Amino acid sequence: MRNNQGRFGAPSVDNSSPAQQQTEQPLQFVTPTEFVELPSKGFFYPPGHPLHDVSTVEIRHMTAKDEDILTSVALLKKGIAIERFLENIIVDKSVRVNDLIIGDKNAIIIAARINGYGSEYEAGITCPSCASSVNFRFDLHECNEIPYDVYKEHDVTLTENRTFMIHLERSDLDVEVRLLNGTDELELSQLADNRRKKKLPESNLTDQLKRLIVAVGGKTDAGYINSFIQNMPAMDSRKLRGTYQKIIPNIDMRQNFVCSSCGHEGEVNVPFGANFFWPQQ
Repeated sequence: MRNNQGRFGAPSVDNSSPAQQQTEQPLQFVTPTEFVELPSKGFFYPPGHPLHDVSTVEIRHMTAKDEDILTSVALLKKGIAIERFLENIIVDKSVRVNDLIIGDKNAIIIAARINGYGSEYEAGITCPSCASSVNFRFDLHECNEIPYDVYKEHDVTLTENRTFMIHLERSDLDVEVRLLNGTDELELSQLADNRRKKKLPESNLTDQLKRLIVAVGGKTDAGYINSFIQNMPAMDSRKLRGTYQKIIPNIDMRQNFVCSSCGHEGEVNVPFGANFFWPQQ
């Protein structure tokens, strides 16, 4: 029989039952989410920031689409694959990845890796005792949070602007510092790359201090701060950098390590190696 309805454009009639129509509709998949505890508890974000005084951030679990981002050759060459991946999994799109305090960003990365591939992470380690290169299995569940108020355990003063005041003995000056964020991290990496390409001497420490220091002896003039950084006694520079590392809210990446070659036992930092988001399977 000819299909006259089709030939003359008459509307077709669906004689299937409601149950049949329902089963023929495409399936709707909902990706599960979870809330990640932020080490900063939102304490160091300014008023108006979406994470100001917010202790958690909601992220989606990893999907095949996210793996496409992480394996994109173009994004990897630009060094922005992780940033694009984080933008994709953070549910609140008003949160900008480069505004995240580095410790909070690390917490999200660890949580995403665990829900995507599990907590077991195998990486190559150079033994600090025998210098052998060995594979070691880390458990990312053992990466504990360093709380936002850890500064209370050190000789540091919190200012009303939620920055830190550190006294440097050799210079006899109080230096005010802030927490670095993703933008600082990206710009420092780009500066280092540019200097390498131009075959210029490295300036990683002074570049970091220029972003870290807000004021020296109460003076906020950029020229004055830069001059101080260039002439800062090495003892003061070491104290400033060491104290900063102790007081930032972050994820403690240290884990116990046993060398399979010499039996040395000690602590090593979990490395963000090439297979952190690309585990061999």
